Amino acid sequence: MAVYTKFDKENIEEILSNYTIGKLNSFKGIQEGIENTNYFLLVDNKKYILTIYEKRVKPEDLPFFSELMTDLNKAGVKCPIPVVNKQKKSISDYNGKKLMIVTYLEGRAKKALTPENCKSVGIEVAKMHEITKNFKIKRKNDLSINSWRKLFNSVKTECSKIHSDLPKLIESNLSDVEKNWPKKLPKGIIHADLFSDNIFFNNNEFNGLIDFYFSCEDFYAFEIAICFNALCFDGIPKNLSFNVTKAKKFIDGYNLIRKLTDEEKANIKVLSQGAALRFLLTRVFDSLNTVHGATVKVKDPMEYLKRLEFHKNSKNFEDYFF
Repeated sequence: MAVYTKFDKENIEEILSNYTIGKLNSFKGIQEGIENTNYFLLVDNKKYILTIYEKRVKPEDLPFFSELMTDLNKAGVKCPIPVVNKQKKSISDYNGKKLMIVTYLEGRAKKALTPENCKSVGIEVAKMHEITKNFKIKRKNDLSINSWRKLFNSVKTECSKIHSDLPKLIESNLSDVEKNWPKKLPKGIIHADLFSDNIFFNNNEFNGLIDFYFSCEDFYAFEIAICFNALCFDGIPKNLSFNVTKAKKFIDGYNLIRKLTDEEKANIKVLSQGAALRFLLTRVFDSLNTVHGATVKVKDPMEYLKRLEFHKNSKNFEDYFF
């Protein structure tokens, strides 16, 4: 979440005139995140989130995101629900931009999850994977391994400004990952961006997931690898260490709903290395391509060097969980 498109009260009220949810009480831009513009809305004393789609989001992908959230909610997954406009559509046009209003998910994100929190997230991620098996909607992963070489080439000459060794480190890890990436593992719809700020808790109990705008078809185990990178490293950014207890608890929870296969376990190392590389590359790109005038907190790409070091040096899945 971020604010690239600046709206005033008149803009918001004009947007709301195409909905039947009521009159605007107040609104506020949300700075967290880097992908889309987001506003918190209070309408007839009910909370909503208005998202204006920017940057990487393709307009043709929006029906997938809307239908995914709607269907997940119907299946019992706690997540925001798209609100339909007067034309009975969840996606609206305004001033040349695509936008969506969704219901507000109560709860708060935690900066650092406990091992028990990780177990509850593992359970919910596995439930989501099981539920989406029966969904007919499709979307390929635009930020899969096939995109990383091109993304690296786009920042290769500039990324040494961030760290002098960055081009060499990325090349080394990218070569490893390209050589060892699995061809066939169980796959389906994954969230693909399960960082702690997209996981909400209420009184320390899991209360839902937000921000499905990277959701796509990919290996279920790649989702786990993303969660290992996002949730299971502790310490200051320049000296992170992998918390095996958190990872094991996550897997314990996941296995209660869906058992990992031996092939998935065997590929956890390279998938985790690839997940770290994917977020390093997009963060490098974003830090080198900041949007003038936008209200956004650009995330530090250097947090991923310690993660990559751990993954590159790990031997197999037993370095992640027992």
